[in-house]
Amino acid sequence: MGNTPAISPFVIFLASMLTSNMVLVNFLGMCSFISVSKEFKTASGLGKAVALVMVFTTVFNWIIYHFVVVPLGLEYLRYLIFIIVIAATVQIIEMAMDRYLPDLHMKLGIFLPLITVNCAILGISLFMVIRNYGFLQSVLFGLGSGLGWWLAISALAAIREQMAGNELPRGLDGPAITFIITGIMALAFVGFSGIFVVM
Repeated sequence: MGNTPAISPFVIFLASMLTSNMVLVNFLGMCSFISVSKEFKTASGLGKAVALVMVFTTVFNWIIYHFVVVPLGLEYLRYLIFIIVIAATVQIIEMAMDRYLPDLHMKLGIFLPLITVNCAILGISLFMVIRNYGFLQSVLFGLGSGLGWWLAISALAAIREQMAGNELPRGLDGPAITFIITGIMALAFVGFSGIFVVM
């Protein structure tokens, strides 16, 4: 599988969750992160769904890339193949949520199928290929990134829910305060950068 970097999968897991957080450090997946973070329960549900999709698509895409795409010399089609795998995984999870969690499915509405176009999920698969991670490294990278995304959206939603009853100065109400909070959260996550760094 090429020259796999000699990085502990555990370090990759922690770094992808904290110091290389997809949304707060790489700024991938910001649209749904900002839009669905008004209510904690809904944001947490979306975060779990995104984390689940990230883990499954990382596993599927690693296997397909290394055992189908590379042997057949189809590397130029990897974007298309990764997106098809992501769309199929999201469709399966959406059907399962509709069946077993109908309330959450209704609350998430259009944002659930939009997980398909969440650039953080495609970013995981592309980073996995670019960095030449092995299977276990890729799985823990996907899991850490998913948990990091869930942690970030849940924290933002909890803060926004607490602030909902407060009166803010004009000009800071709405998206402005959300971006300020996101910036402060990003600074907090970058504070871990001396501990775990994965490029």
